[in-house]
Amino acid sequence: MNGWIEPVTGLTIFKGEQRVPLEIERKFLLPEFPAAQVKEGKLRIVKEQLIEQTYLALYEDQELRVRKITDAASGDVEYTHTFKRGFGIAREEVEVSIAGGLYDQMIQAHGAVPLIKKRSTALWDGVQVEIDEYDQIQLTVLEVEFGSEEEAESFVPPAWFGKDISTDKEYSNKKVWRELQSRRS
Repeated sequence: MNGWIEPVTGLTIFKGEQRVPLEIERKFLLPEFPAAQVKEGKLRIVKEQLIEQTYLALYEDQELRVRKITDAASGDVEYTHTFKRGFGIAREEVEVSIAGGLYDQMIQAHGAVPLIKKRSTALWDGVQVEIDEYDQIQLTVLEVEFGSEEEAESFVPPAWFGKDISTDKEYSNKKVWRELQSRRS
């Protein structure tokens, strides 16, 4: 491979001699789960997952995390290890699948409380959205991923998406996770 990092998801940017996947997304603070949109057929749920997320390392704008993702319909479980760098709507992201045994070892060694959320992947007006409902706190967010920063910046969300929190650190998963750790006795 000669110094190349192959992307798992998202776009790729060039950084020196490496290709690094770029995640481009906008995030919105939903006042509540959009049940009315589902009932009216404007929002179609295509997948539901339970996600347990733990951070292994956080430094400035970089993070390492692991996830256990359980498909609500089938019960299938997958495990991922992710590196992210940056802040805002465009961030570097490298995500790889890992074995369940490796995930368990990392979780046990770290001893942290995982952030738990239910993710509903849905289609709205031809756009895929992800709605995260957090277990341990009262928070519901909606994310939309894009193919370019221009596309993300020109996207006009409907009013029911709520406040745009794409660049608001107050709602970042790592901040919420840190708060959970501080509650441990």
